[in-house]
Amino acid sequence: MKYGSAVLFILLLSIVPVAAQLRLHSEVGGGLGTLTYTGDISRTFNILDTRPAATLFYRNNISRVISFRAAITGGKIAASDRRPIDPAAVVRNAAFNVFLLEASTTFEYHFLDWRDSGRKLRFTPYLFGGISLFGISGNNRTNQGYSSVQMAIPFGGGMKYVLNPKWYLAFEVGIRKTFFDYLDNVSDEDVSRKNFQYGNPYDYDNYFFVGLMLTRTLYDIPCAKSPY
Repeated sequence: MKYGSAVLFILLLSIVPVAAQLRLHSEVGGGLGTLTYTGDISRTFNILDTRPAATLFYRNNISRVISFRAAITGGKIAASDRRPIDPAAVVRNAAFNVFLLEASTTFEYHFLDWRDSGRKLRFTPYLFGGISLFGISGNNRTNQGYSSVQMAIPFGGGMKYVLNPKWYLAFEVGIRKTFFDYLDNVSDEDVSRKNFQYGNPYDYDNYFFVGLMLTRTLYDIPCAKSPY
């Protein structure tokens, strides 16, 4: 733990001098998209299981290529065995439809210097990764023996396009790797079928956010410079 704190402190010291030479940008934005789930009921990404979602976020650009983002994302996730993936799914005949709310903090890495006023390109691809907490509600999830608030690792990538110095668009695809097997309320057994193995407890559920986002820069203030 002490070693990790020391590494984080060194990274912060390396970022501060770079940030002090740049104009700081504070941004807010929002977007619309979809949430999709993979787990015991749907093992691969299935467009038929997508549900509408929305996100709001704050971003601070701490260097020319690195940004910090805090976001809230919400929407529904759902799937059912109406399209069974194996014989066990026919017997299981499970379904779920829940509301999911996520709070996340991530760092973004941009491949191109797209904020340069003399740029020739008006776009940049980017990657992001971080940590998040999500909560689920609905679908009779009371007294199930697990917490409805769980941790996930969000990561993914996208493309940003500059509309003008104050506004830009981004298209993003993000994966949320969870450590939780009850997004779909299906795991190793059901309380009414104690001897029936109807899920895989060793394969955690995951969810995905795909969306289009609009961002506005709030201010553009040059950092103070020493007169000496």
